[in-house]
Amino acid sequence: MRVNIRVFARLRDIIGVAELDRDVPTGTTAQRVWDDLVEEFPDISTYTGSISTAVNAEYAKMETVLDDGDEVAFLPPVSGGEFPG
Repeated sequence: MRVNIRVFARLRDIIGVAELDRDVPTGTTAQRVWDDLVEEFPDISTYTGSISTAVNAEYAKMETVLDDGDEVAFLPPVSGGEFPG
């Protein structure tokens, strides 16, 4: 089956693109997709414990099983900005 992977912010910078399409086996979870990305792009591994995941634009757990045509998104923690003082 085929899934669309979207990455944002620093993850996009490291990977070099905002979207990737991948063929994955039936029963694949968001975690498996992330693990495969880490294998392909080891520099994103530092975000493993802190990313948020969404499937089809809804926050999801990494254990979520994907279906053909799903979009899985990985979002690193948000930081930055300045505290007005």
